[in-house]
Amino acid sequence: MNFKKIKMMGLALGMGAILAACSGSDEEEKSTKTTGDSNETATTDESKEINLAYVEWDTEVASTHVVGKVLEDLGYDVTLTPLDNAIMWEAVSTGQADAMVAGWLPNTHASQYAEYKDSLAELGENLTGAKIGLVVPSYMDVNSIEDLSKEADMTITGIEPGAGVMASTEKVLEDYGNISGWQLLPSSSGAMTVALGQAIENEEEIIVTGWSPHWKFSSYDLKYLEDPQGVFGGEETINTFARLGLEEDMPEAYKVLDAFNWTTEDIEAVMLDITNGTKPEEAAAKWINDNADKVAEWTEGVE
Repeated sequence: MNFKKIKMMGLALGMGAILAACSGSDEEEKSTKTTGDSNETATTDESKEINLAYVEWDTEVASTHVVGKVLEDLGYDVTLTPLDNAIMWEAVSTGQADAMVAGWLPNTHASQYAEYKDSLAELGENLTGAKIGLVVPSYMDVNSIEDLSKEADMTITGIEPGAGVMASTEKVLEDYGNISGWQLLPSSSGAMTVALGQAIENEEEIIVTGWSPHWKFSSYDLKYLEDPQGVFGGEETINTFARLGLEEDMPEAYKVLDAFNWTTEDIEAVMLDITNGTKPEEAAAKWINDNADKVAEWTEGVE
């Protein structure tokens, strides 16, 4: 893969760090690209540079690497920039990143969407049938949030503090009196899945913040707890957004982003490969090779 990746660690780096990373110096306008075992150096065509922002959730790692690889195969110099959720939205809205395929609506990213929607180009859904909620192993004798009393030491294992599912879970703790004294433990997406796997291995109780699509549903026997009050909302979609002006600056890249659409089965195949040890760029390339007809629909009319 020829992707450049820029690591951004949370809110503390701020927008100045994004600008510095994305613009770079004149020397950085030349990039070394690797294909197979041989290296070739090429002068980057500025009009073919594209920066995709994403949050490091398993779904977004998979989707962003697939879209990035498709664009790379079309000759684009692709940078994938992992960011905190709030910064991701801000980066695209200010034009310091070109696009993202990571907008969960209508609930998970409701506050970010409300804040930035007027300064973004909305390209629509790229995946339907997404969902968030509290997830437990199927062997636990609870089926609803209202069933909870003292399970799992009255602790919910969460992910990154800025995630929408965390904000929704905090509201769940406020709205459901039976768990008002419970603790929501922030961690990371990776740490949450490790804790889940360890608990299942020992048949222990655990409650996690969950979302689908996610590879954990293919690997473990899990269930969502019913949410009678509807705090987590219903079905969600994952949406593509671009900076204003991208359609005029890079119409063919915009066309690919606009056409990008796949299924839960598609994304979970990529996520599962990554979870099993395949590098994200290699998992993306494998899926693209195995699904040439679908990719051809995204790139139809693009030279």
